[in-house]
Amino acid sequence: MQKSGSRSRTHVAPARLKRFPLTAAICLAFASPAFAQDAATQAPPAQPAQPAQTAGQREALVLDTVTVTSQKRSENLQKVPISIEVLGEQKLDELNITDFEDYVKFLPSVSYQTFGPGFSQIYMRGVASGGDGNHSGSLPSVGVYLDEQPITTIQGPLDLHIYDVARVEALSGPQGTLYGASAQAGALRIITNKPDASGFSAGYDLELNSVSDGGIGHIEEGFVNVPLSDSAAIRLVGWNQHDAGYIDNKPQDRQFPIRTDDGGTPDDTSDDTRASWGGVLTNRDCTSTDLLVCTGRADDDYNDVDTTGARLALRWDISDDWAITPMIMGQTAKANGAFFTDREVGDLAISHFYKEKSDDRWWQAAMTVEGKIGNFDLTYAYGHLKRDVDVDSDYNDYGFWYDTLASYSAYDDNDNFINPSQYIQGKDRYKKDSHELRLSSPGEDRFRMTAGLFYQTHKHDIEQRYKIDGFGSQYSITGWPDTIWLTKQEREDKDEAVFGEFSYDFIPEVLIGTIGGRHFRSENSLKGFFGFSDGWSSGSSYGESICIEQFGPDPASWPSFNGAPCQIFDKTVKESGNLGKANLTWQINPSKMIYATWSEGYRPGGINRRGTLPPYLSDYLTNYEMGWKTSWADNRVTFNGSVFHQEWEDFQFSILGANGLTEIKNANQASIDGLEMDVNWAATYNLQIGAGVAFYDAKLTENYCGFTDDAGNPVTDCADPEAPDGTRLPVTPEFKGNIIARYNFTLGTMDAFVQGDVVHVGSRTSDLRILERGILGDLDAYTVADLSAGISRNNWTASIYINNVFDERADIYRFASCAETVCGASGVVPEYPNGQIYTVTNQPRTIGIRFGQKF
Repeated sequence: MQKSGSRSRTHVAPARLKRFPLTAAICLAFASPAFAQDAATQAPPAQPAQPAQTAGQREALVLDTVTVTSQKRSENLQKVPISIEVLGEQKLDELNITDFEDYVKFLPSVSYQTFGPGFSQIYMRGVASGGDGNHSGSLPSVGVYLDEQPITTIQGPLDLHIYDVARVEALSGPQGTLYGASAQAGALRIITNKPDASGFSAGYDLELNSVSDGGIGHIEEGFVNVPLSDSAAIRLVGWNQHDAGYIDNKPQDRQFPIRTDDGGTPDDTSDDTRASWGGVLTNRDCTSTDLLVCTGRADDDYNDVDTTGARLALRWDISDDWAITPMIMGQTAKANGAFFTDREVGDLAISHFYKEKSDDRWWQAAMTVEGKIGNFDLTYAYGHLKRDVDVDSDYNDYGFWYDTLASYSAYDDNDNFINPSQYIQGKDRYKKDSHELRLSSPGEDRFRMTAGLFYQTHKHDIEQRYKIDGFGSQYSITGWPDTIWLTKQEREDKDEAVFGEFSYDFIPEVLIGTIGGRHFRSENSLKGFFGFSDGWSSGSSYGESICIEQFGPDPASWPSFNGAPCQIFDKTVKESGNLGKANLTWQINPSKMIYATWSEGYRPGGINRRGTLPPYLSDYLTNYEMGWKTSWADNRVTFNGSVFHQEWEDFQFSILGANGLTEIKNANQASIDGLEMDVNWAATYNLQIGAGVAFYDAKLTENYCGFTDDAGNPVTDCADPEAPDGTRLPVTPEFKGNIIARYNFTLGTMDAFVQGDVVHVGSRTSDLRILERGILGDLDAYTVADLSAGISRNNWTASIYINNVFDERADIYRFASCAETVCGASGVVPEYPNGQIYTVTNQPRTIGIRFGQKF
């Protein structure tokens, strides 16, 4: 489908046909990962068809040249010796892509797990241990960049609305020398359209869509590019999107257990004849009593999202050699409900009891300065990112299942049993500043270099408040009513580096060698408060018990930490090291190239959110790769690919530990063997086809015992490992592939198209550990198909699409709200015969219409 407003390009119209026999066949076609035909070299305008001409006699399209900047300079994709998947502006348009989940499915090298918009964890090439994403978890292994600036926060990257975007680049494998710690397994780059002083342009797009078994959504998008002079222009982009809900929060009554002693009579250990609350919690609307709590949260289609944002950029060509591009961009995404289902409740359904919503607000100020020093190109890139996230989460499962299995109870001011259900109110405040200064020699020189300096600081203010309504003040955190647990912490990550890559043509334009290196220093610190009150958990090794131990029994004498009772820990880890890269490229002829690469990447260690635990160590990834990039049939076909072997050393692994807190440990060694390929074919003047596939064999190469020594090093010699040598790594399928076909034709006086795509994702394991994997179950393979068709004339475009044509339910992620051995316990509660497991799935069948104009 075409968005006429945002993605300017030269439209390619085929010669007029008396009939279009391929239309039906195209409806069965598939989707492409790297089919990035931008408007660099479009075919000439179509001429009226000659009576004797047939479709087979028409001139074939030549595939467009795709320009990327993955190596910090503009280059032809087919000349870059890196495995890169690219979705260009036109392809983003044609595939109806508006957000992260839309484009990631067309990138075979990328896998992910998510809790909902803005809360995704991205993995590439099978470098995935699963379970990441806690508020103070590991740094991501895949970096996401908006133009030159990193936009990944600790909890995940920004879920940027994709509009007026030139391309999305996925750089596979360690990109450690040029991108550093945030690109251990690869990098995603979102490149926006820049202001253009050559002329005025503007456009808009409107969409209305309907979700099967859900609600009605809509999108409004627009841009305007205004020259200010011959050397300056501004570009203003705005969008508003409403995503309809499709998950129902079904009415349910939850009976909490009534405990008895061994004689079968009520346990009378307190004035109350019950040993636990023993009441009923319901999400219906009703009047609450002591043994009945009504929350009124049941609702249909309750996981809707409203996203609004804007981008303003200025480009000023100060002289022939110097230019400056400042930009400011912001977005607000307000989501209601949950984006996962409980299949014991029903299809696209859960039964939750407390408020669930998120408010994700961010803005970024960025500036890029480009200039020349002699004949060297100098670039300075600065970014300041501020992100605020407020989240309300239902945590009732924790209280219910622990009450059921472990006599967990809660009390009011008079020590009477009360409903022990918990809910979470979370506030995350992120600030990120990055600076990069680099110098590049002329690209036509026999010896070329890119070298630079990088500095980044990332601060995260964490507040997680676990609440029980009516919880006794004697048990609540001091100064925080109804709060059974409080996490109030500050985290800071610093990264500084010197980097460079140097290339030399041993045989000009034929045999090229490249070496690269990066020297880094990183620092991770975490300080603050976490735990219970002393009244609830006296003598514990965290929480208010430590405040008493350090500052005495009187809370008035405790030095407050950002409103928390006190600071109970302050830890820092520092490290430095070097990463390397070596590449040899043979340009066999102008259209065919092969290369071999050795490269390294790393991810810094850090401090656990439970500050009493040992720090986790850095993990390293070493890549050995051979690849090819080829063009055939006079540039009507491209066939690219790579084979690789990766060794992952002491990789970081996150689990839900005591009290439901994430604990990060190092989990020994793993290896990943893989094959990635993509092909693009201009089959005829009217028909273009592209496909991409990825095959991975990712597994442990040493036992994961589940514990480390006192220095944090993983232990491998144990009698009963939690995951033995040879265990498959989670999240990533052994096979992922997609294919796309698009057929253009004329319909009367209008240009028209039909398009079909299919994406297949193989089965995946849900957890590294064998026991937990058995509880959660495997993630089934799925296949999703999309269809679209449209017409255009002059400056307007209209189209219709059907996404997820067969209404497939994809298994994207599976989890339990507390430790799997508790919340996933089968047979304990009759209404949950398989425990309580949640599955994140895709959006059901969606039908939409679009209309747009450009000027």
